[in-house]
Amino acid sequence: MTTPHHTPPTTGPVLVTGATGTTGSRLVARLTRAGLPTRAAGRHPVPVTGAEPVAFDWTDPATHDAALDGASAVYLVPPPGATDAAAVMLPFLDRARRAGVRRAVLLSSSLIPAGGPATGTVHQALPGLVPEWAVLRPSWFMQNFTGHHPHADAIRTDGLLTTATGRGRVAFIDADDIAAVATHALTDPVPHNTDWVLTGPAALSYDAVAAILTEVSGRPVRHRAVSEAELRTRLAQHLPADFAAILADLDRRIADDAEDRVTDAVTRVTGRPPRSFAAYVRANVQSFTGL
Repeated sequence: MTTPHHTPPTTGPVLVTGATGTTGSRLVARLTRAGLPTRAAGRHPVPVTGAEPVAFDWTDPATHDAALDGASAVYLVPPPGATDAAAVMLPFLDRARRAGVRRAVLLSSSLIPAGGPATGTVHQALPGLVPEWAVLRPSWFMQNFTGHHPHADAIRTDGLLTTATGRGRVAFIDADDIAAVATHALTDPVPHNTDWVLTGPAALSYDAVAAILTEVSGRPVRHRAVSEAELRTRLAQHLPADFAAILADLDRRIADDAEDRVTDAVTRVTGRPPRSFAAYVRANVQSFTGL
């Protein structure tokens, strides 16, 4: 599954939704570096060298036709925080099919199977909507500890990680590895027509994460384990209650070892191993400046 990805499946541009997000921005950069026609879509599109910016809002169908016009493939990033992604994504995919899109790659989650909640419904429907498809189901992002995320913010301000994961382990993945797989899934001559569970090379507990962050940053970082109920209450102070409950339940599932696995999908698709957490933190140590 390491066929070259410099030849697009058709001549139309690749539409990247969520183009300013964690995976979308990295995907746009990869596609444009490869000289592929790329359409960067978002509610507030930012000009990117080599890409065509286009306004796009999942909840505003009036923006969909222009985004899809002439596109051959689409990268689907679900609406952030949506508990019923299918309600807006399935009508869009039907419109995409009628507009001539042949290939779609969906960003989902390692914990959500086909037919599961949220993107699981879209995952299940995707093969019947487009002839060429792939679903990416990554583990939790390494960027959660260094970018714009509550974990990263808490590390910078308090040197503290608060979760309901207990001793459960997660094979955290670098978003750049996700973008590398997405590039192949969108442009390989032979469609993948499968779902990929994407992980980093090792499963780590949050205690182990805190230890690595401490060693690299030179500042103590510790993990505070709380109950699912306490985490749900904490999250609900900043998020809708139903979404806070979903996130707290995901932590509980990690505590029950639902994420304690490592796959070889990144290596199989890209021909190289995924980045380790320690290597990622060393490369991004500047994010801890001022701790």
